[in-house]
Amino acid sequence: MDVATLGAIGTIAVGLATAAGAAYGKRGENRNAAASGAVTGYGQLVNDLQEERDTLRERLADTEQRLIEAYRDLADARAEKSELLSQIHELTGERERLRAEIARLGGHP
Repeated sequence: MDVATLGAIGTIAVGLATAAGAAYGKRGENRNAAASGAVTGYGQLVNDLQEERDTLRERLADTEQRLIEAYRDLADARAEKSELLSQIHELTGERERLRAEIARLGGHP
C-alpha cells in the first residue's frame, strides 16, 4: 500500500471514530438532559406543593379567626339572652306581685 491509501484509510478511521464519539457524547447529553428535566420537574412540583401548603395555612388562619369571632358573637348573644331572661323573670315576678297587691286591695287586675 502506498502512503496515499494509508492516509485515506487513516482519515476514514478517524472520521468513523469521531462520529462514534459524537454519537456516544450526544447519547450522554440526552441522558443528562432527561435527568436534568426530571430534577427540574421535581423542583417545580416541590415549589407548587409548598405554595399550596402556604395558601392552605393562610386559609386555616382566616377560618380560625372567623371561628373565634363566631364563638365571641355566640357568647355575646347568650349573655344578652340570659340578661333578657333575667329581665323577663323579674318583670313576671313584679307583675304577679302587683296583681296580688291589686287583688288584696279589692280590685280586679
